[in-house]
Amino acid sequence: MTLSGLHILLTYRCTSRCDHCFVWGSPDQQGVFTRAAVHQVLDQARDLGTIEWVFFEGGEPFVYYPILVDGVQAASARGLHAGVVTNGYWATTTDDARAWLEPLAGRLESLSASTDELHYGERVSSESQRILEACRALGIPADLIVCDLPVGSAQAPRRGEVVEGGPIMYRGRAADTLAGKVPAQPWAAFDECPHEELDDPGRVHVDPMGNLHLCQGLLLGNLFERPLREIIRSYRPQEHPIVGPLLRGGPAELVRRYDVPHADGYADACHLCFSARRTLRGRFPAELGPDPMYGEAAA
Repeated sequence: MTLSGLHILLTYRCTSRCDHCFVWGSPDQQGVFTRAAVHQVLDQARDLGTIEWVFFEGGEPFVYYPILVDGVQAASARGLHAGVVTNGYWATTTDDARAWLEPLAGRLESLSASTDELHYGERVSSESQRILEACRALGIPADLIVCDLPVGSAQAPRRGEVVEGGPIMYRGRAADTLAGKVPAQPWAAFDECPHEELDDPGRVHVDPMGNLHLCQGLLLGNLFERPLREIIRSYRPQEHPIVGPLLRGGPAELVRRYDVPHADGYADACHLCFSARRTLRGRFPAELGPDPMYGEAAA
């Protein structure tokens, strides 16, 4: 495995409670990185020698603004490219947006603002437009992340693509709130993972507890317990109890391998995979967690 990207889930807490959130973000969620823990992760990312980009996400990373600013500055100081993903709640005016972003100018190399009907009731929010204006003034590269409303059949984007306008993936809260709004497809048809290169991922996520996620809720290890370098070196995808079946035949094979109870149809591959993993958590607690990723610690 050769990682080039590390996504730091700075917090599970968010100002919103969006129906399509992978991590069940909400104002009631717990879990946030400390400054010291961010620096520990960044040291491990630098020492690995292959990571180029570090993205700060959530939840909503701007909720813990001083830790975010320090993290971006610390990543840049270590020679890493830094990016941020935000819902932009803080961009109340263009001038205010610029004030929030000025401490990041010259160090932040990517800002993505999430905006769609499920965030703000409009596809391109006023907040996101103000962010784009402020970023242009400050020389910060910026774009928008837009998810389509759940209508019609769920079609997956090509593996590895960044979603800048595309369908919802029915995992996390979306599995409970939105999956029933699209036509179900036969469960056995989901014979591959369409989104992640699980045998050789280019990027992983790390949450405030140190959990390393191949996909949200699918764990590789904990880098507060074992160094990132060691976790990556020892990864054997075919031997991983969840990854192995997914590589051999997608979510459908995961269901077959462990005889998971299932419905006749699901909204997409993520919906079947997430539902199966949720059922298997008691059997594989080290590989499937933590609670916030499965809605068990979310309001």
